[in-house]
Parts: sequence; structure tokens; C-alpha cells
Amino acid sequence: MQYLLMHKDIPVMEIEIDEATYGISRIGEIYQFAHIPLGVLTYQKKVDRAVLNHWWMGRSIPLSRSGLREALEVMDIPMPQKLIEKCLALSLSDQYWICPAGKDMKWSEVNFFQNEFSEDVGNILFGMKPNSKRLDLMSPDNTSDGYLKKKWKIIDGKRYLMKGGNGQVQQEPFNEVFATEFMKQMGEIQFVSYGLWWEQDMPYSICEDFIDENTELISAADMMKIQKRPNHVSEYHHFLHCCDILGIPNASDSIHKMLTLDFLIANDDRHFHNFGAVRNAETLEWIGIAPIFDCGNAMWHNQPTSRIETKCVNTPSRTFKKTHEEQIKLVPSFQWLNQACLEQAVDICREVYSKNPFMDAHRLDTLCVAMDTRTQFLKDILQEQVYKNDIGEITIN
Repeated sequence: MQYLLMHKDIPVMEIEIDEATYGISRIGEIYQFAHIPLGVLTYQKKVDRAVLNHWWMGRSIPLSRSGLREALEVMDIPMPQKLIEKCLALSLSDQYWICPAGKDMKWSEVNFFQNEFSEDVGNILFGMKPNSKRLDLMSPDNTSDGYLKKKWKIIDGKRYLMKGGNGQVQQEPFNEVFATEFMKQMGEIQFVSYGLWWEQDMPYSICEDFIDENTELISAADMMKIQKRPNHVSEYHHFLHCCDILGIPNASDSIHKMLTLDFLIANDDRHFHNFGAVRNAETLEWIGIAPIFDCGNAMWHNQPTSRIETKCVNTPSRTFKKTHEEQIKLVPSFQWLNQACLEQAVDICREVYSKNPFMDAHRLDTLCVAMDTRTQFLKDILQEQVYKNDIGEITIN
């Protein structure tokens, strides 16, 4: 099948999609070089079909998604990549889509920000039986990532993402709520607000889409591809350097705040695809680092209670360092932090997780102890910074 890869109403390039593999088999004429998806260009500033396919396949539901195999059987779809075509590759995270060759289609007529969409795919992914044999597969759920159950809903005209939990404790939705309530107390920090939603007696986190019809989210992974990282340069410094090249304002401040939160909640899944920056999709002007989102995989969500780390030692991290205890040292100053939040952390922890009917009292108490330990660790760092500043002042005088 022949398509035009579009960026809103801007034709970007001609592509051909293989009907057997659903991958991009050919790249045709390129019309707008500047609007090629960031991260697709090679370091030589050329479009590589393998790299483009990696970006394309990344738009599909991952095979690790809970309930995906059963959902594909219900929809009679051989693989999730086929679903990308079914929704014209439209997403609620960016403004890229595909227009069939020879068709006169406009972005305003098909995008999910301004038009209704089907909930059939999302409901099927949630294990619900379809109401009709004629399924409507025009859905942003076709291009959502992550392994947890999730679906998009329209509530009072706004786009909301629902995301489930995992295992017996179903902790992930409550982690999102805890992170939200904690960030409200932290000070000047931009974040996506999550609430709790119950459906069929199961908990889900829910948040409003922070991307609209004019903006798009670009992952840190794609941002870091604009320039090759020298072997002697850390990923941390490389990322900030890429932000400087792109002209993203106040990037380091925003990242330091994210690292602080991730340390406190022991986020073990802050990889380069769940943080990034927001830009205007038409002008390509960078607005800033994206607000903090996706904090569900934290607080030892997938660990038995006996494995919850209450000593604040070697807590795994996936961002710039192997452990959070190493990573928090990248933050040069905490002057922005409302230190009163550290005193409130345990109370917020107990209040949020006590609402989880799947969590027993022992696990709740253990999480509170772990939270207290992590806040004390950060207090010690703050005291050390104050001491060094005082010594510096004495030395200067």
C-alpha cells in the first residue's frame, strides 16, 4: 500500500507499507525534510529505512501488553502492527499520520484531538466483549505503548488515559496518585495529575492528555539521536547537550526535579521513552521539557513485601545511573524544593495506599518505612549542601 507520511497537513515523504509484514518496505520522495520525525535521521542527516521502521514499529502496541494476544484474536488481527494502518497511524501523543496515496484527506477530519474515536479496541484490550460483530478500529489505543492495560476515553470532551495495575496488589494506579499528591507539595514542579478510576471493581489511574492538537511529545530517546554521543561523554551530559542544541529552555532544572521525584518514589522504569520534551507540531518550536508523567512503576510495585528496600541502598534506576543513590548526586541544588514535603511524605503515603483494598497492612507499613528512609537520605544530602555552602563562604571571606 502506498501512503504519504503526514505531519498534520504537511506531506513529509512517500512510503510503501508491506501487506505481509506491515513494515515500511520503501521510501519514496521526501517533501519536507524539517518535518521528518526526530530520531529517524542518521547522524549523516539521511533517512535510513531501518531506522524509519524502528520508529514506525514503535507506534504499535508492544507484544508484552497484558491481554494483547486474546484481543488480537477477538479482532481477527494477525499482529499489532496491522492496527497502525487501521487508525491511519494517528496518535494522541503527536501529529504524525498516514494518508493513502491519491486520497484527499485533511488532518482536521481524522485526528483524535478534535474528532470522536471508537472505544472498541480499548474495551477489548480490557477484556470486555464487543457489543457488535462490526468493530470500529479507528482508535488511538492502536498506537499506545507500555505493557500495562490502558485505553483512551473521552470524558466531557476531553481525552483521558486510563491505565491498569499488575499482579495481586494492583499497586501501579495508586503509585500514580501518590506521585501526584506528593508533587503537589514539592514546590515549583510541572507534572501530569493522576486520579483513581474504578471500573468492574478494578482500580485504574486516569489522567488528561497533556498534548493537544498543536503540540507533540518527543521522547528523550529520539532527542538524543540528533548527535552521536562520544564515548567519554555520559548519557546525562549528552542529553543536556542535545537539549542545548535543540534550544529547549530550562532543561536541566526540569530534569533535576524529575530525578528528585524518581529518587524519592524509587521509580525503576524512568527510561528514555517515558520522558522528553514538547514542541509545536507546525512551527517545530520547542516549548520545554514535558511535565513529569508515568510514575506507576515505582515503590517496589512488582516486588514482594520482603524485597522492599528500607535501607536506601542500591535502588535500581534506568535513567542516567544504575542506582538512584548515585543518580540523585547529579542534582546540584535543591533550592527549589519545598522541604516541608519531606515531613509530609509518610502521611501522604499512608493516606493514598490505605485506599488500596488489595494491599495488606504489613506492605503498607513497609512502604511507609521505606518512604521515611528515602526522605531522611535526601535530608542528609540537603544538610551536606548547606555545610559545603557555609564552608565556601568562610573560605571566600
